[in-house]
Amino acid sequence: MDRLQALLGDLPEDRPVTATLLKQEEKEGYRLECLLLDMNGVEPVPAYVATPLQGDGPFPLVIFNHSHGGNYTNGRKELIYSSSYLQQPSFASVLAGMGYCVCSIDMWGFNERGGKTESELVKEMLWQGQVLWGMMLYDNRRLLDYMCQREDIDASRIATIGMSMGGLMAWWLAALDERIQVTIDICGQVDAHTLIAKRGLDHHGFYSYVPGLLKHFTTLDIQKRIVPRPRMSITGRNDRMCPIEGVEHLAKGLQEAYREAGHPEHWQPVIAGGGHMETLEMRRAWQAFLAEHL
Repeated sequence: MDRLQALLGDLPEDRPVTATLLKQEEKEGYRLECLLLDMNGVEPVPAYVATPLQGDGPFPLVIFNHSHGGNYTNGRKELIYSSSYLQQPSFASVLAGMGYCVCSIDMWGFNERGGKTESELVKEMLWQGQVLWGMMLYDNRRLLDYMCQREDIDASRIATIGMSMGGLMAWWLAALDERIQVTIDICGQVDAHTLIAKRGLDHHGFYSYVPGLLKHFTTLDIQKRIVPRPRMSITGRNDRMCPIEGVEHLAKGLQEAYREAGHPEHWQPVIAGGGHMETLEMRRAWQAFLAEHL
């Protein structure tokens, strides 16, 4: 078994993913499905799927990973109602307008999967041999399984994007699943060793800590698994949650890895203005990158 996968704890046995359509409505520029997915055998997972109003597909797919922001009531709603630190219009409107289908789930503890706190979930799962981050990743990979079986999806053209926790999820997901062809992480480029050295651990929640990880992998080791697939990593110059020394260390290592793989143009690091937020400069950058590579 893949060592990285093994560190993510005991995961549910794979089962066919089934979907129940709860509601369908037309929004500005896209059709929104509200689904309940049976994917992990533990609890049902609420999901949004937004498809362009024009055309029948099959559409390229973008998996949108919602951020954390300490706002546990938000979750996948961030896809259709941008959080305060994201640009308008929403990711659903922009991505559907670009001709993509975009989907998102509530991650463990958020929005319609709320009721248990993050710390409660971490403690409970550790006792049971599970890792919260592993369970989050598992759900997103099963979401990918479901979307790839839909006739309106082009399973050969898949990207993932997210901000903060969602950015972290984007590059982890791509590292574990080669179906992800294009990766865009916004304010999620965090080097573990730099974070420890800078004493920045308490700037982050408990959700992403994987027991024993640094005994076997550096952050760069994990991210190299994405090479040579196209990736853009965007960080705000004043973002203390992503220490700039770590961002530059990862950028240098990845530049070398992409060059050795023969695709230096597939690695696009962007250091923009601002802090832990999506600026308009960032949005223009990722839209152009996505349009070029997906």
